[in-house]
Amino acid sequence: MPAAQPPESPDSSHPEAAARAKGRPRSAAADRAILDATRETLAELGWGGLTMGHVATRAKVAKTTLYRRWPSKNELVVDAVASLFDELEMPDLGSLRADIEAVVAQFADLLARPETQAALLALFAEGTRDPQLRRRIRESIVDPQKRLVRQGRAAAQARGELASDADHATACEEVDIIFDTIAGTVEHRVLVSGEPITPAWTRRFTDLLLGPLALA
Repeated sequence: MPAAQPPESPDSSHPEAAARAKGRPRSAAADRAILDATRETLAELGWGGLTMGHVATRAKVAKTTLYRRWPSKNELVVDAVASLFDELEMPDLGSLRADIEAVVAQFADLLARPETQAALLALFAEGTRDPQLRRRIRESIVDPQKRLVRQGRAAAQARGELASDADHATACEEVDIIFDTIAGTVEHRVLVSGEPITPAWTRRFTDLLLGPLALA
């Protein structure tokens, strides 16, 4: 009779897999509490005043729990902001104009929230002094949100409103320019100028954005 085989153990050549097998699974509720607490603390105390201890206390978790998930304040704050932007969605309302106006309205509503303003302004200011933080902002917040432009372009191309992409490199460049134009304009108006994003302003902005494409 063959000898009983011992239970499989995590592959020691993959320490991350072994750690997950040994430790408790991450709690989505704890993650949400931590990210919420980070934004609230940042709004109250600013970048310089925020500490991991403040966040742990507000989120009602142990500091060890916090550090297991986010080894540094930079990573924690970036993820707290990124989770806000994950709420944005590109609708498919039947026309490129309607889609642009809808996503601009979503973005404006998000930027109008005090926690978003405090977190973004703190990140922007600190990022000018910290190249690694700036890179993390780009990789975790900016680049993922370019999906909205890609989705909107794809829907417009499927409807025949936009021509198909000539080549991948050109398409990527155009996505970058469109994203920078929309995000930069809306952020400047809300965060720098302090002006509202009204339906009339959004329509005029969309006119100017679509004008070169002769789609208005």
